[in-house]
Amino acid sequence: MSRVVVVGGGNAALCAAIAARGAGARVLLLEKAPAAERGGNSFFTAGAFRFAHHGLDDLRRDVLPDLSEAEARAIDIDAYPEARFFDDLARLTENLTDPDLADTLVRRSRPTIVWMRAQGLRFIPMFGRQAYRLGDRHRFWGGLAVEAVGGGPGLVEALYQRAEQLGVEVRYGVKAAGLRLDRRGAIRALATRDADGFHEVACRGVVLACGGFEANPEWRARYLGPDWELARVRGTRHNTGDGIRMALEIHAQPYGHWSACHAVAWDLNAPPFGDRRVGDLFQKHSYPLGLIVNNRGERFVDEGADLRNYTYARYGREILRQPERAAFQLFDQKVVGLLREEYRIREVTKAEASTLGELARKLEIDPAGLERTVAAFNQAVQPGDFNPAILDGKATRGLTPPKSNWALPLDAPPYLGYAVT
Repeated sequence: MSRVVVVGGGNAALCAAIAARGAGARVLLLEKAPAAERGGNSFFTAGAFRFAHHGLDDLRRDVLPDLSEAEARAIDIDAYPEARFFDDLARLTENLTDPDLADTLVRRSRPTIVWMRAQGLRFIPMFGRQAYRLGDRHRFWGGLAVEAVGGGPGLVEALYQRAEQLGVEVRYGVKAAGLRLDRRGAIRALATRDADGFHEVACRGVVLACGGFEANPEWRARYLGPDWELARVRGTRHNTGDGIRMALEIHAQPYGHWSACHAVAWDLNAPPFGDRRVGDLFQKHSYPLGLIVNNRGERFVDEGADLRNYTYARYGREILRQPERAAFQLFDQKVVGLLREEYRIREVTKAEASTLGELARKLEIDPAGLERTVAAFNQAVQPGDFNPAILDGKATRGLTPPKSNWALPLDAPPYLGYAVT
């Protein structure tokens, strides 16, 4: 029986380990983190999955079979066909996505979810983050409708249970240090380091599934540019680029977009790395319902450019470019009831005030600048029906940057402001 070593401890690593064990290999999974911090960045996610499907009836067949008739009657989930998945990938990557990888991702997406369910994962509709209650119905939007039970932590726990049930050996606190090749260039061993020193693990194959370099400030500055070493890390402190470095050392081909990254609006006073008690709730993703300004009181992005799923990972970079690498999301009472759960946690940097000037002073925004910005915005809002579950076209006119959808005047105090970076 051949031996496969999987480097990493999150969703990708665990799925690889389970699949290899299912194919008959002896599998060793090496998690750099201690057991109490296992799970990589997967732990810090919502456990949400984007995959192609044909709507609610299709999902109820083998992804959401436990959904009751009463629940199903109150849910609207549109089909997300493969063609739309391809279109989204092409649009958001400006047609730079690798066509072969995209084809594999899209066409294998639904079968992979079904395979994960066969491994013991259970899924539920994402009521809290991907649906708005409109009347007596839950309207899902953005091509994303399903999450693992328990979110990211639940996903990680279920996969570890399955891996251990199948006999995958797991070692914690072990860092992969290098790939060892034989004279033909084939993998013969993996060099590792743990509390007892350096070791070599003989194997026939290695799967590198240990994340990117987001927790490595030197690499962030090198590849992403100035000030990125100051950015807060949304997830684990253990993703320092080890797998990328090891692959490059044996002359793997560098590939992809090295100077860009997934960067979101994150609470201004969040810790340097992810807090496992708070999880992903430092994120602030309801910005399409309000305005985003910098400390001069100026808007700098189109908050309604697209559905939030398609803009949130880009706007972190725009926030980092602002003075003091900070921004402020502003809302009024018309939309407070629509804000996501992360706006209601105890660990949040926010202010509330009955006037814009008072709100500005509490958040250390220039009061005159904010009042000018809001006055101009309110005047530019055009009539139309507001619907947060679709691209409603309710926009501003004659404003730079515009707000292309969900443009409501900010005029119903008390006002709320949230500080993000």
